[in-house]
Amino acid sequence: MTRPNVEVWLEEIKGSAEATRIGMCLIHNGVVRGTTRDGKPVSGMELTYDGDRLQEVIDEARSKPGVIAVKAWVNEGRLNVGDDIMYVLVAADIREHAFGALQELVQRIKTEVVRENEIFESN
Repeated sequence: MTRPNVEVWLEEIKGSAEATRIGMCLIHNGVVRGTTRDGKPVSGMELTYDGDRLQEVIDEARSKPGVIAVKAWVNEGRLNVGDDIMYVLVAADIREHAFGALQELVQRIKTEVVRENEIFESN
């Protein structure tokens, strides 16, 4: 799956009619790491996602106070360590709105949108 060009996303947002309201843009790039949260080694993961649900959580994030724009992309398929899982961009009026919206959106994508199956290394 072709990952987005985040610079293009930023140009689009900064060129929008509401650009004068933007005080901060934050970008999250989730990456496949080589261990689980508890330290078990993995060689990658299988990742699928619900596109309709992704659009719903993006739309809900856009309705948060101070949020001007939201973009998100989720990878899919067999991913190796170091591959991109997702890119998420939130543009908002002030720092607190940007951080809060980004944190909530990434959490919702991880818990409501994607399904990850880690692939464990063979001994």
